[in-house]
Amino acid sequence: MSLLPKALTTPIKSALSRWFAARAPKSDSATLNLRNVYIFFSREGMLFAVLLGITFIAGINYGNNLVLGLCFYLVSVWLISFHVTFAHISGLQMRLLEITMTEAGLPVWITLQLNSDSRQPRRQLLFEFEQITNKKTKNGINAQSSVLITRLQGEQVIRLPIQTNTRGQLELPRLKIKTVYPLGIMRAWSYVYFARTAWVYPKPEVFDWQAKYAIASLEDLPTGGQYRQGQDDFERLDNYVEGESLARVSWGHVARGQGMLTKHFADPVGHEQTLDYADMPAAHHEQKLAQLAYGALTLGQLGVPFQMRLPSDAPATAEMGNGESFAQACLLRLAKAP
Repeated sequence: MSLLPKALTTPIKSALSRWFAARAPKSDSATLNLRNVYIFFSREGMLFAVLLGITFIAGINYGNNLVLGLCFYLVSVWLISFHVTFAHISGLQMRLLEITMTEAGLPVWITLQLNSDSRQPRRQLLFEFEQITNKKTKNGINAQSSVLITRLQGEQVIRLPIQTNTRGQLELPRLKIKTVYPLGIMRAWSYVYFARTAWVYPKPEVFDWQAKYAIASLEDLPTGGQYRQGQDDFERLDNYVEGESLARVSWGHVARGQGMLTKHFADPVGHEQTLDYADMPAAHHEQKLAQLAYGALTLGQLGVPFQMRLPSDAPATAEMGNGESFAQACLLRLAKAP
């Protein structure tokens, strides 16, 4: 018995989704208007509609003009609510500003710019990205997130999360905007389909970093690496000695309760680090990519120059770089890796 309603509703929902998508082509900016704004009774409005039917039937059945007058009054309230609720959401403009890149299992953050040309502020607007499932993820973050704007006038920037699960390209789900303002009788809503996509890189997997790539001291440098004391690249951490500059203290370690450690830096001369897919200790493809992600993040934070080689790279084409910006570029390559 439980399969029958699902078998009936699934094709209907699928057909409605295609119809909504056909009326709102993919774009990174949208304006809500007659073509893409829909309106119907809210849940409370359905009870209001039942009340209209009861008062009308009672007024006709008993020939009671007072009850009929109440019915017509309620009908006028419904018509006014219909008009005001639709006008409240119609004309709203929005533009996609930024999509962050994140690791698998964490949310991607979407930045939207809203613009309202109305003289009156718009109230009680709910923005939410629809997800395939509403179940909670393993890390306890709900797959469906929403932002409620109680008052919008002029321009405003909002950020919404989209939960991720796997590595690769993520097509943004449709954005739903809805309101029941002012009386809660009618519900007006619209869908926006964005053209841009998000990229999700592998969740970093820790491996025996020190055995392969870590630089702890001058003696640990591979053959050919030459470092001199300087200010550019991270070399090692030592216990804090009284009198040393507080600017060199690793406050991140202090916050984690690991004591006061002093950062020492060195200027590299002619040494290069290489993150090679073939050198990763994991046996599976996705695990190797996850270990490369860990290596890129670590080297990027330390400021050590490095290059990353993937199986699809041509020989001698790996780009050398350093810093967190270069690490982010490497993570993007891992997200796009086949």
